[in-house]
Amino acid sequence: MPLRGNNHPKLVSDDAPFFESLEDLDAWATTPTRKLSGVLRYQPTTKSSDSRGKLLVCHDYKGGYTESPSGLCYTFNFWTYCDTFVYFSHHRVTVPPSGWTTAAHRQGVKMLGTLIFEGSGEADCLRLLVGLPSGPQSNMGPVKPTATLPLSRYYARLLAELAYQRGFDGYLLNFECPLQGGAEQARTLTAWIQVLRDELQIKVGSHAQAVWYDSVIINGMLRWQDRLNAFNLPFFLASDTFFTNYTWPPSYPQLTAQFFMSLDPALVTDARTTQNHSISKAKSLQNIFTGVDVWGRGSHGGGGFGSYRAISHIDPEFLGLSVALFGQAWTWESEQDKPGWNWDKWWEYERKLWIGPADPNEFVPVPDAPRRRGEPECPHGPFKPLASFFNGSPPPDPATLAFYTSFSLGVGYAWFIDGFKTLQTETGWTDISKQTSIGDLAWPRPTIAWEGESRAEPAPGSLSSLCMNDAWNGGNSLALTITSLGVDAEDAFFRCIWVPIQSLSITAQKSYEVNIVYKTTSDSNVELDLGLSVKMVSRSGERVELSSGQSVQSELGKEWSRQILQFTLPEQKDDTVVAAGIVIGFAVEDPSETCTFTILLGQLAVYPSAPPSNVSVGNPQILWAKFENTIPSATFAGVLTWDIASAFKPLSGRVLTSAEDPDPAWILDDSTELFPTFLYFNIYLASRFDGTIPAPATTSFLGTTGLDGRENRFYIDSQSMFKDISVGKQGFRLYVQGVTSRGEVIPWEKCAYVDCAQPGSTSSMV
Repeated sequence: MPLRGNNHPKLVSDDAPFFESLEDLDAWATTPTRKLSGVLRYQPTTKSSDSRGKLLVCHDYKGGYTESPSGLCYTFNFWTYCDTFVYFSHHRVTVPPSGWTTAAHRQGVKMLGTLIFEGSGEADCLRLLVGLPSGPQSNMGPVKPTATLPLSRYYARLLAELAYQRGFDGYLLNFECPLQGGAEQARTLTAWIQVLRDELQIKVGSHAQAVWYDSVIINGMLRWQDRLNAFNLPFFLASDTFFTNYTWPPSYPQLTAQFFMSLDPALVTDARTTQNHSISKAKSLQNIFTGVDVWGRGSHGGGGFGSYRAISHIDPEFLGLSVALFGQAWTWESEQDKPGWNWDKWWEYERKLWIGPADPNEFVPVPDAPRRRGEPECPHGPFKPLASFFNGSPPPDPATLAFYTSFSLGVGYAWFIDGFKTLQTETGWTDISKQTSIGDLAWPRPTIAWEGESRAEPAPGSLSSLCMNDAWNGGNSLALTITSLGVDAEDAFFRCIWVPIQSLSITAQKSYEVNIVYKTTSDSNVELDLGLSVKMVSRSGERVELSSGQSVQSELGKEWSRQILQFTLPEQKDDTVVAAGIVIGFAVEDPSETCTFTILLGQLAVYPSAPPSNVSVGNPQILWAKFENTIPSATFAGVLTWDIASAFKPLSGRVLTSAEDPDPAWILDDSTELFPTFLYFNIYLASRFDGTIPAPATTSFLGTTGLDGRENRFYIDSQSMFKDISVGKQGFRLYVQGVTSRGEVIPWEKCAYVDCAQPGSTSSMV
């Protein structure tokens, strides 16, 4: 994460990141815990209504929990194609780090942890079902292979509570050890899966999932089947979705589909209703995720850039099976030790696997696929990027979750606040919670079209790239470089193009605002005129303008500009996905010459329009801050905490004329925006203070929140953060500044501060 100094610990938190055993989980259950307020909660998004299979990504990267705030680390950036993401490790209970969960939820993707039993996990696997807590008074006698096992909700409730507390959406169930109780334990296990689903829906919500990995079968033996069949069918029926092993031959996906279609429809179409909610039994081929290992390891096609061969047999588009992609961070781990490797080379490699090379004419070599003994040759066409098999989905409706992007991958070398560089690092930083959409219609290359009247010449070419040395808020911006070739047309002195940036799922007849921050550069002979626009593309290909009126533009400094525009989807339109973008008019002195210009996109936010002026709306501010020095010595280290508030504008002075006046004295905003929400908080240190509000340039930026999932807390360690800061004997002042869910940095007069001596502190309110 963006932090001053270096060598920061990977995780600073009082929450156990994972659990090695059910005994550890029992210990957690006996300690007071509270919900992580800094983790973004899941909001559903508009998914494609066709029968195309979905994508589950299972993230197995070096055992997990590897992200360092003081360097550039692996990040996953293709959420738009992903339905479910599993954070995987070999601990008994894997809890997704809060930053990963927030990044997934911001783009409408479900985040799952892992419950795994492997090696010598048989005893814990049995304890899971009978619900016997660990401890000196707990004892369970031997279970005979033919005995009927009792079934307990105990651990199902604990696991559901854990998911609720940490903000994730369920579990991958990976039982890779034989069941001591044989078929009886297998049956009880399937019943326990239904209990877990029930508890998850109660605590987490109807979107919660329990995913079964193809491992043990109905007799309790560990026998991977590589497909759905009679030996693992009860586990599929008990779970939400099914994740097959990945060592299948090419014929297995078709056999899986045939087997599913042969099932009694009553098994997969009914819903079981309980007192408070229903657990759906409805299943389709989309609920079967066929495993593909990007590392190869027996996966058809050999993995890596040959992974498309396996997905071609799964055939999400026409056969309708889904894909479970395992170990996608292969692009980093397999290359990191090679000469000349760096983050930029990884990013080029990563995007090539997912969306193809930057140069569409580049040939991507694919190694020969290994074949099993006796397996016939299986010819495939040239390389296909992974994303080409799946439909992209827009993020959640901004009416329920304000859309915000700074076009960040969750890594960077610098940190910018309102265009001002507050931090520059040598090794870079990683903070997955800062990850946002890169602009699903603008990156890797926007589809530019002429705006207004059609033209004979081709639309200008374009190229998108990440700009790490200039940004509005965050660590980077998105640079759109547009090149228009020279033409001889008489009307080519001024032309207009439409550049889509981001797809949005919206609600008809609801008013939204779209807010963009940008800057432009161009050749000396080019004049630019840029306007914000929101369009709906009809089924016939016609682009329908949704905005009403002109956008409001303001200059922000550092050559950045802002435009704000209101738009509404009419009731008669049944489309729900629109595109936010820009219309660029460019005038040239000589149309026969090629011209080039660049648009730097700093920030894009979409949210519900402000309510009428007579409605009282809360404005965000930081109410108070305090610091507790946890090491009372010469080393200054401890925790900074604060609280936020919603402040209303002064009353308008309306006077009631009668007790019978039907108009209320005031009206409160009853939307979800009543109380402010924040993306993160910036923390500063001022070494001198004289009672005046400091300018950003006179303070030292220390870092941002986000590492531990706690919203209003920041750890300070003077040994790493204060090395280049001169602190006087009188002490210093710590400032807390919020950045709202709309990307607005609150002004200094609404920040809070605390004055600190060495050591010791007092607290103040602003």
